[in-house]
Amino acid sequence: MKKTIISLVAILFIAGCSSTGNLGMVTKSQANPSSLLSSSHSFKEIGLVKGHACRFFLLGVAPWGDSTLSQAIDNALKNGGDALINVSVTSSLYGFVPIYNIFCYTCTNVEGIAIEIQAQ
Repeated sequence: MKKTIISLVAILFIAGCSSTGNLGMVTKSQANPSSLLSSSHSFKEIGLVKGHACRFFLLGVAPWGDSTLSQAIDNALKNGGDALINVSVTSSLYGFVPIYNIFCYTCTNVEGIAIEIQAQ
């Protein structure tokens, strides 16, 4: 009985959720996707890359960080590449003592194959 009560209390103090989605292609925030799609460009696969971006909240009113998808993509492509293909996106939200919003954070993770657009 004591272990059950401790487990329930732990669940109340640490709560989280996540969601996952898939995308075909995403580009860096500075790229012009319409020009890439309007004319045929060849590309070179660089390999599998991962990136993440997090935003933190203290007492529910003091945020810092950037958890946007574009920031996660830019972090994944910081070592090279112009775009990602076959992308998996996961968003997570975690709260510690969620009733009072003492501390919580949200993260966006991306994983995909980095490609480099070849000049014509």
